Amino acid sequence: MKFFKAAAMWPGVLPLVVLLIFLVHPSRCSPGKVNYREKEKEVLDDILGEKKYDARIRPSGENGTDGPTIVNVNIFLRSISKIDDYKMEYSVQLTFREQWLDERLKFNDFGGRLKYLTLTESTRVWMPDLFFSNEKEGHFHEIIMPNVYIRIFPHGSVLYSIRISLTLSCPMNLKLYPLDRQTCSLRMASYGWTTDDLVFVWKEGDPVQVVKNLHLPRFTLEKYLTDYCNSKTNTGEYSCLKVDLLFKREFSYYLIQIYIPCCMLVIVSWVSFWLDQSAVPARVSLGVTTLLTMATQTSGINASLPPVSYTKAIDVWTGVCLTFVFGALLEFALVNYASRSDMHRENMKKKYREIEHSSSVDPSTELLEPDGSTNFQMKPLVRHTEDSMTMDKVRQCEVHMMQPPKKNCCRSWLSKFPTRSKRIDVISRITFPLVFALFNLAYWSTYLFREEAENE
Repeated sequence: MKFFKAAAMWPGVLPLVVLLIFLVHPSRCSPGKVNYREKEKEVLDDILGEKKYDARIRPSGENGTDGPTIVNVNIFLRSISKIDDYKMEYSVQLTFREQWLDERLKFNDFGGRLKYLTLTESTRVWMPDLFFSNEKEGHFHEIIMPNVYIRIFPHGSVLYSIRISLTLSCPMNLKLYPLDRQTCSLRMASYGWTTDDLVFVWKEGDPVQVVKNLHLPRFTLEKYLTDYCNSKTNTGEYSCLKVDLLFKREFSYYLIQIYIPCCMLVIVSWVSFWLDQSAVPARVSLGVTTLLTMATQTSGINASLPPVSYTKAIDVWTGVCLTFVFGALLEFALVNYASRSDMHRENMKKKYREIEHSSSVDPSTELLEPDGSTNFQMKPLVRHTEDSMTMDKVRQCEVHMMQPPKKNCCRSWLSKFPTRSKRIDVISRITFPLVFALFNLAYWSTYLFREEAENE
């Protein structure tokens, strides 16, 4: 009051005071500013009134016709947490969006001041009855608030967006495992509305979006393809959308965890060929240890895979490696048998020499009895049957060994090793690595070419 009394004493100052008040507090002098947040409530109450809108009735078709309601769909892949080979499933988190036109929801945007209206209750408007046909498990996200919204635009367009996590089935063909590629699908279909009432279409431009830093354990997402998968049943034809995710398995993990250890076990089993044939405990323990380790490795690999009726690439690899390790153990059994046979032959030759030596002694050799009388030791005229058979076998072996070998580089090289057991070890040192190298060449050539052919 004192301020206005002072202003009244100087009439020329009063207009300036009024102007200052207007600049500092424009709302006190402006003719009622519109609160558009309040207008949103009025618009929602108007378009969603009980007597004006019924969420049980679907929207009209294009251009207000009685045709099917067109729903545009697009998804945003946020993450793919795992791909389970044993259960043949994969888990994915995505933002799912649907957009359709409902002309009953048109409203005045007040000259562009109301861009859209936002709802969080999906029950207040009509919603498409979409479901994921290959879903095993799924849940919504409600931390801190439910991750869902509905936007209503002035021309009646409705946008529905929600974040969900799904575990989906993914039938796999493991014939080329672990050199394989897998295709996992995400299928979305209408549950109750047929194509006469509801049709799903992919949004034009970019229907599927993937987060840039997508990381998958042991897999790489190569590409994705969108398609339609309408299905016909006894109750009608239903609209369906699908997106195929093409995954390539990362081979480096399996190279380090499976292929290299198996190769090392096979090579370790060959150490037995370089040990002395008389070192029975060392060779037996080495062969049995590598065989059990290889069997444990094989069972561990199969435990992480489903029991299928066909042969996988990893089965061929582990089966052949197990065969090589088992073959090395059998080779020692053969060497041990050949060694005992060589010893028996040497004993027979020694016995033959003793018999020949005794037969060369003069039969009329005079022997003195203890009483001093003279006695003559006579050689028996009839030889025992067993001695004659033994001498015949020894003579045959001698004749066979004394026959000059044919001129051959391999035979001349093997002649440096006098016993058969040693020859078996020497041949195994060359044969086993050579056959294993040929197997590797055939294995990698076959499955790598098959992988390229199936990819094409």
